[in-house]
Amino acid sequence: MPYSIDPVGGSVCLERTYHDPLHGAITLNRTDPTEALLIQLIDTPAFQRLRRIRQLGPASLTFHGAESSRFTHSLGVMAIARRAFDRIASHYPQLAAYRVVVLCAALLHDIGHGPFSHTCEEIFGCHHEHWTQRIVQEFSPIRQLLDRFSPDLRRQIRQVYQKSHPIPLVWQLVSSQLDCDRLDYLMRDSHFTGTSYGKIDLERILMALRYDPVSQQLVVVRKGMAAIEHYLIVRYFMYAQVYNHPKNLAATWVLQQAFVRARQMLQEGALVADDVVTAWLEDECDRLPLSQYLAADDGTFLYHLQRWQQHADPILADLCRRFVDRDLLKAQDITHLKEDEQQALLATAQRSLSAVGFSPDYYTGLRISLSKGYTLYQRGIKLQTATGLKEISDLSPLVQTLIQPYRRVWLIYPREIEAALAIA
Repeated sequence: MPYSIDPVGGSVCLERTYHDPLHGAITLNRTDPTEALLIQLIDTPAFQRLRRIRQLGPASLTFHGAESSRFTHSLGVMAIARRAFDRIASHYPQLAAYRVVVLCAALLHDIGHGPFSHTCEEIFGCHHEHWTQRIVQEFSPIRQLLDRFSPDLRRQIRQVYQKSHPIPLVWQLVSSQLDCDRLDYLMRDSHFTGTSYGKIDLERILMALRYDPVSQQLVVVRKGMAAIEHYLIVRYFMYAQVYNHPKNLAATWVLQQAFVRARQMLQEGALVADDVVTAWLEDECDRLPLSQYLAADDGTFLYHLQRWQQHADPILADLCRRFVDRDLLKAQDITHLKEDEQQALLATAQRSLSAVGFSPDYYTGLRISLSKGYTLYQRGIKLQTATGLKEISDLSPLVQTLIQPYRRVWLIYPREIEAALAIA
């Protein structure tokens, strides 16, 4: 590994390498000012916190290998963004000035995630995009690093997250219908869940990406359409078979109800929690002090769930035990039933629960899942053709079928009343 001699007599490693299970060696070189900045950003406490937040939240209760973190994903997004941007910029040198913006925005795009990742947003109503921007603007170690590099860098990164950067390609590489975030999480989530749905042809996709100097946006060459079609099908199946797996929905339900009950106990003065968890239960999540938000990670909340298993309140204790021991509720697909039939079944579940001593408010309900394929927002995906740029859904009947999301309705209930429901 290359070294340089430090003025005080020591040696400084010129390279930092992260060995990634998907992308191999992700090496950053300190002699490159942008990559030196990336190393410094990675070493900040706010970014290191991402090691303690699972990429897929409670999905490890369904797929036991789903233990990877937001840290590993963020490095992967940066690595793909570097490959994509450097390849495009090699043909359009005028883009070189935006390299630092793209790579920093890609690296930091998920720094605002809370405990349990997206599940945190369902439970506490927070928005990780909001917190990403707050952390970039307010967290001193990151703000100072960015300002030291360039007084305008923070503003441009904010433009990326707000999709308002004057060069659309700059934000599209980070957040669009075909971005480096999605490319990495589809591959990574498939790898760690042990499923085959998320296998995409990353090399062919990167080779197909282009820059349109007229519209200044990210586009795809016509011959790359098949690789993009495959990518969109992969995304659809990952939602249908992994992200919206019934056990994931049941685990999220139990976790959410545990915190609903904990909040009620806290309001009644019957809950012991540390200052961080107390703040999360008492306040509106997006208005928390920055320090309280950054102090929370998976471990903070899992510790409390462990403790609350011995709580005097039987509902809180049971919900926490169910999550910790993976004694989850059932999630039954009732999409085939008419809406009035779904409501009647829910009413039956509520009555059956009351009869056996369960609280219907916490142990049954309906959940909706949407399996997304392709949407036209964020400018969609444009293909280069002989007659100009064309929206991919106008050229691909396959993509056209993916525009409509697959909506499913699930009944959540404990196995103790399964016989009473007799769901066909």
